[in-house]
Amino acid sequence: MSRFRTRRARHRLAADAALTAVAAVFALPLVWLVLASVDGGAGLSVRTPSPVTSENFSAVLTDEITFTPMLNSLVLCGGATALTVACAALAAYPLSRFRSRLVRPYLLTALFATCLPITAIMVPVYGLFVRVNLIDTMGGTILFLSAAQLPFVIWLMKNFMDAVPRTLEEAAWTDGAGWLRTLTGVVLPLMGPGVGVAAVYCFALMWGNFFVPFLLLLSPDQLPASVTVFTFFGNYGQVAYGQLAAFSILYSTPVVLLYALVSRRIGGGFALGGAVKG
Repeated sequence: MSRFRTRRARHRLAADAALTAVAAVFALPLVWLVLASVDGGAGLSVRTPSPVTSENFSAVLTDEITFTPMLNSLVLCGGATALTVACAALAAYPLSRFRSRLVRPYLLTALFATCLPITAIMVPVYGLFVRVNLIDTMGGTILFLSAAQLPFVIWLMKNFMDAVPRTLEEAAWTDGAGWLRTLTGVVLPLMGPGVGVAAVYCFALMWGNFFVPFLLLLSPDQLPASVTVFTFFGNYGQVAYGQLAAFSILYSTPVVLLYALVSRRIGGGFALGGAVKG
C-alpha cells in the first residue's frame, strides 16, 4: 500500500510539474506585455522597466490610434454578435423542437460549413460585395461576419435549447402564447447561460478577426482596432514594442470585461429547478 501511495504521489508531482511548465509558457508573453507597456525602451526581452513610465499609454490614447478604431470594433463586433445570436436562436428552435429526417443532414451541413477556411471564400465574397455595392460598408462587413459564425452558433444554441423542458412551452401555449412569444419569453430567458456562451464566443472571435475587415473595409476611418494594430510595425523591422504592448492591453479590455460580466451567470448553470417545481 505504501509503495502504491509513493508511486501515486510521484505521478501527481510529475503532473503538477508539467502543468506548471505549461502555465509558465502561457504566462510569459502576458508578463512581457505588462512590463513592456510601462517600459520606455521596451524590446523583445522580458525585463523590469527602469524607470516605470506611462508614455506608451499616452502615445496611443488618441482618436486616430485607439478611440476611433475601438469604437469601430465595438460597432462591428457588437452588431455582428447580436445578429448572429438572434438568427441562431430562430434557426435552433425548430431544429430542437421538431423531429424530421432533415434535421441531422442540416446540422452536419452546418458543421461542415464551419470547417471551410475563411481565406478560401474571400475572393468570391469580395467580388460579390463589389457587385452589390457592399464593399467598404460597415453593414456589409457585419453581415459577412455574422454569416461566417452562424453555423457553429446554431449548434451551440440547439444543444442548450434541448435542455429546456418542453412542458414550459406547452404551458405557455395553453395561455395563448405563439411560438415567437414562447421562444422570446420562455425558452431564451431559461437558456441564459447558453446565450451568454454564444455571445462571448462570437464577440471574441470577431474582435480578433483581422483578415475580413482588412479586405472588406477600405476607408481608414472605418477600420477596426484589429487592423490598425499593424500601424505599430514600421519599415525595415522597426517595431514600437512599448506602444504595441500598451495598445494590446487596451485592445483586450472589452473582451475581458464582457467575459467578466457574463461569467457569473454562465458558471451558475441553468436555473430550471424553480420553473419545473410542482
